[in-house]
Formats: sequence, C-alpha cells, structure tokens
Amino acid sequence: MMLHLQSVPPRNGLLWVRHGLKVLQRKPIALIGLFGLFALFNIAINFVPLIGQLLSAGSLPLMSLGFMLAAHQVLQAQTPTASVFLQPLRLTPERRRAQLLLGLACALSLMAAGALSLLVDGGALLTLLEMRQSGQSDAAIEAAMAANPMLFFGGLLRMVLLMAVLVPFTLAPALIHWGGQGVMQSLFSSVLGLWRNKGAYALFGVAWIGLSFAGLIVLTLFAVLLGQPGLAQVLAVPLVMALATAQFCSMYFVFIDCFMFGAPRDLPESSGTPGTPG
Repeated sequence: MMLHLQSVPPRNGLLWVRHGLKVLQRKPIALIGLFGLFALFNIAINFVPLIGQLLSAGSLPLMSLGFMLAAHQVLQAQTPTASVFLQPLRLTPERRRAQLLLGLACALSLMAAGALSLLVDGGALLTLLEMRQSGQSDAAIEAAMAANPMLFFGGLLRMVLLMAVLVPFTLAPALIHWGGQGVMQSLFSSVLGLWRNKGAYALFGVAWIGLSFAGLIVLTLFAVLLGQPGLAQVLAVPLVMALATAQFCSMYFVFIDCFMFGAPRDLPESSGTPGTPG
C-alpha cells in the first residue's frame, strides 16, 4: 500500500483523541480485555530473569500495532480478539522479520536508556525501589530522595531518553505492516511524520495527560464526598486501563492522518471508512 506523508493542522491532535475514545465506547469490554491480557503477559514474563525484561520491552511495538489493528476492526463492526497481536507476524516473511527486528531494537534501546540513567544517578533509583519493597516509611524514602540530588538528574535523563526512544518506534510497526518498509526506513519515517505534525502530536499528548488528571481528580472528589477516600484508588485502576486503551487505539488515527488518506472527521456508524487499510 502506498503511503503519503501528510501535514495536518494542530487541532487534529484533539480529533485523534476523540476518535480513540469513540472506538473504546463501541467495544469497551473487548478492548480493555486486550489491554488487561497484555498487562498480565508482561507481569508473567517479567518473572523470568533477564530474558523476561527483554521480551517485555521488545513486545511494545507489536502491542502498539495490535491496538491499531483492533481499532480498525472496530470500525469494520468486528470484535477484536487477542489474534491482533499475532496478525502482523502472519504476513510475508520479510515483514515478520522486520517486526521482530524492530522489537529487538526497541528492547535494546530501552535497556540502554535505563542503564545510562542508572549510571547518572549512581543507582539511587534502585536503592529507593529496594527501600519501598522493604516496607520503609514514606518519610525515610523522602529523606533519601532529598539527600541525593543526582536522583533528579537521573530521572530527568530517563524521561528524555524514553521520549527519544519511543518517538521512532511510535509509528514504525504500522509503517512496516501497511507500508512494507524496512526497519531503518520505518524508524526514520516515524520520526519524520511526527516531526512534520509535531503541533498535532504535542496537543494529542497534552490532551491525554489532561484527561488522565481530570479523571483522577473527579474520582478523588467523588470518593471524598462519599466519605470513602480509599475508594479513589480502587476506581483509578479501571479508569487508567480505559484511558490507556483508548490512547493506544487512537494511534491508528495518528497513523492514517500522517501517512495515508487522513483521519475521518466523524467515524462511520457500522461499516469501515472507505479506503481504510486492511
């Protein structure tokens, strides 16, 4: 399928968010179930030393593409299943190889970024995690944080490196799947597409952050009014899962708006959008 790099106005970032929420509204149980399934998979494989972390990080591109495929199926009035995570590996051998290499590159990049961050903070983050796991008080943890200024710089570097790693991998899986691009070309195209539409993508990110904070604030106020402050933590879990699922689904519209025919202004009621990729 031919792809065409397009420039879209910044307001389209809000359009992507709205479409992601609408897709979730159509198949909430199926889509949130996919998110929960992937979360359980990551929890399980992280119990395997070393290789588990590699598989967890390497599966992120396939997971992201899986939710794009799930959003596409919802637009076709279909109910997505766990097969969306394996569907990209069932195409041509060349595309399967490219997806696996992309996953390996993502895993190595994330692990390198984490190692560099730990080198900067001198292992302070690991120390804090050990303190929390050992059940030490919040006051002791806060004191340890205040006593180590390198923890801030390590955290800042970790955030910058994470953004630098994730941007190339954001649309790369879709570019391989629908565009047949190679690994390096897909990484370059992903950066180029997001940079050309940086206004829309920035608004897209800010909108999701704002929705998350607003939702948590509403839940907290609701729990306080009921006289059950602890209820907010319980309700926050499904809220976070729902918003994360909608965000992953909305990446489908980021892709088609930046590289294909443009995101529709309104979603179709039942059948798919004309020209939607298969």
